[in-house]
Amino acid sequence: MRSGYLAAFLVFCLSPAILGQTPETSSAPGAPPASTPAPPPDPLQPVIDRLSLERYKSTIRGLTQFGDRRQGTDRNRAALDWIEQQLKSYGCANVERISYTYTTPPGRGGRGASPNAEADATATGSTPAATAGGRGGRGPARGGARPRGERVKTGVNNDANAQTDEKLRALNSQPSAAGPRQEVYCTKVGTTHPEEGYIVAAHMDGIGWGEAANDDGSGTALVMEVARVLNSPDVQTERSVRFALWNNEETGLNGSRAYVDQRKDLQGKEDTPGSGKYSEPRWLGLIQHDMLLFDHGMPHDGVVSKEQRAEADVNIEFQSASKQAAQSAALGWTLVAANEKFATDYPAALGNHMTNTDSTPFQDLVASVSVRENERGGQIGSGWDPHWHQPTDVYATFSDKDFRLGLNAAQTTLGAVLQLTGARLVK
Repeated sequence: MRSGYLAAFLVFCLSPAILGQTPETSSAPGAPPASTPAPPPDPLQPVIDRLSLERYKSTIRGLTQFGDRRQGTDRNRAALDWIEQQLKSYGCANVERISYTYTTPPGRGGRGASPNAEADATATGSTPAATAGGRGGRGPARGGARPRGERVKTGVNNDANAQTDEKLRALNSQPSAAGPRQEVYCTKVGTTHPEEGYIVAAHMDGIGWGEAANDDGSGTALVMEVARVLNSPDVQTERSVRFALWNNEETGLNGSRAYVDQRKDLQGKEDTPGSGKYSEPRWLGLIQHDMLLFDHGMPHDGVVSKEQRAEADVNIEFQSASKQAAQSAALGWTLVAANEKFATDYPAALGNHMTNTDSTPFQDLVASVSVRENERGGQIGSGWDPHWHQPTDVYATFSDKDFRLGLNAAQTTLGAVLQLTGARLVK
């Protein structure tokens, strides 16, 4: 009896229906298995293909002509003018500026201070950083990752003589001064829902006596390249996209805080009733970009590998302690899915320890994520990038493998934004 049951069971298990075949479609003995038809190409892929490594590198190179772009200097203002002209050349509508005032707090920047040392600061109309490490300091903010494992000392270089390139040292020599500040933004206006949209952002200022090529030329170039592609005449989006380049990140997220303070109450309100025009679309999400090139792994015996690691990834973070944590996580997963579909080389990883970045002022108001080369609190803060705020943060430091990691971040963000905004190609 038992052998009879076994024989019947084997016949059942090996039947064509159970194997997913019918007698008519079963392959002949020895024939190769039938191949699964390839899925049709994504209709948005031609838009993604308009990003290129050489264009991305060229934009970073253009930013480095202004040195470290330290806020409160002529080189910072010249870089701002250059960014504005580039955005206009892409056809980005409503290129505008936010104005605010940067004030050095009492007891900072006085006698004995390095003439180019960044100090804690406040901005008129903005709130101070309220969490430990919220100004780009040493410790993570609430919910931030705790540095563990091998740690390498990090800090900001304020020694001009550490920059061995005499021309670059001279370019970066003008000290920062308190006073009026500006930052630039532009908008891709949605065709169906211009009253709501997403913000794609990075900070354009830097420190350290280098060229700020990675921190944050890499993020600024990403935003500019995504703006260039999305503002092609044959690309339409149902919802709006705002491209923002913050200033004063290195002094306490002052530029992004000023933007939030000045613009949050204007969301979704028509400029003139019945006009159908909106100076501030209602925020649906913020995607921030900061340092995208260098993922060489954990230092070993205090030394970081010279080569980009094969397992490098695009790090996407949200803040689990924020009021918009669930919405931010959902936005993060959207970017992960876009990376899976559109990024050519490096995968994405999602974490919940977003901290010390210009998305912080937004995180309790709207879904907010930060796109980086590494986890901000537990990895960058532990010395995984030895060029952070150093004179070696120059274009020549980075290889094509490094730049390609930044390009993959751009593919990730562009793919997500195309999907989120209902983008399509038109003839």
